[in-house]
Amino acid sequence: MSTATRVTSLSPSLIRAMSVGAPPESIDLGLGVPGWALPEPARAALAQCAARDEPLGYGPNGGVPELVSAIGDYHLLDDDAADQVMVTAGSQAALTALFLAHVSPGQLVLVPDPGFPAYATLARLAGGIPVPYALGQHGNLDTQTFLSTLQGDVALAVINHPGNPTGGGASLPALAAVAAACRAAGALLVSDEVYRDVHLGARPASLRDVTSTGVVVSSVSKGWAAPGLRVGWVVGDPTVLAPARLVHNAMTTSAARPSQLAATALLRNSAEVLRQTRRELIQRWSIAQTGPAAVRPVATPAGGFYAWIPVPQWAIGDTLGFCRRVRDEGRVIVVPGTAFGSRGEGFVRVSCGGDPRLLGQGLARMAPFWEEP
Repeated sequence: MSTATRVTSLSPSLIRAMSVGAPPESIDLGLGVPGWALPEPARAALAQCAARDEPLGYGPNGGVPELVSAIGDYHLLDDDAADQVMVTAGSQAALTALFLAHVSPGQLVLVPDPGFPAYATLARLAGGIPVPYALGQHGNLDTQTFLSTLQGDVALAVINHPGNPTGGGASLPALAAVAAACRAAGALLVSDEVYRDVHLGARPASLRDVTSTGVVVSSVSKGWAAPGLRVGWVVGDPTVLAPARLVHNAMTTSAARPSQLAATALLRNSAEVLRQTRRELIQRWSIAQTGPAAVRPVATPAGGFYAWIPVPQWAIGDTLGFCRRVRDEGRVIVVPGTAFGSRGEGFVRVSCGGDPRLLGQGLARMAPFWEEP
């Protein structure tokens, strides 16, 4: 039995691989997940669903009407939300459906570098060719660099803001310029905005603030602190969503109905839930900013859970080996920047989203490794 050629180029993500073989009592500062309780509105909705003495059906392929409506209100959609919203089994399923629906073998896919590794993986899975583009200072979207990379048969381009792993953002002029260029080039622009409501200062801009072209991907995993629900969505032109719906239907039929009802409750209570998220984030970020000087973040991110920290000068060129040493000797799991692309060399990503007590302990354990070996 052979393995399909579209899979042979794939490899496991370093984000999760770094925890394999970690010593006992290691502190995990690798995964980017919220470390506080599932918000009450979601718990209440799940309990109510479980208490019903009735069959638990699949629900519509595109999402239960209550959730579709809540997503439409969140994104301030003027027209029929049902045509412009596709509910998915997490944002990863949303991205997968979009890539498989809009990328043909041999076509180019623009991905940020450093950036979420799934973008390049999905490009390859669809038979496309990932083309990395560099980011600007502090991981912000650099318009000129993006535009200079937008050449050839580009089927799809991804922007991620606030970005993983850098926390970098995108200005309104940058979003407008990138959207106009993709429209002129005939490339689908996918804006991954799962971290938009995980911010310390002003709420970051959305692609939909400047254009109705392209699509926005989001989920309840980050801002609404519910990654285990596995509920995401895509908002965009119905003609763009239609082929992606076919792919998602073939993949998973629909997102789990109880999870969709819980996600509806979260969105309908966004003011309360997102306020709590910001309180939790501020608490954790203050720990990171007042921790040992050697491992303090060099910049405050536009959003997200992550501190993007330079490795010591002597470790540049072997960031992976350095992170393995921090794990094996210091018992702290962090992610090497090279997990996010070649331009991540020389950095580590530290997740500040978990237990704040463990964050402080982990940073203290890490600091000695920034000294000369």
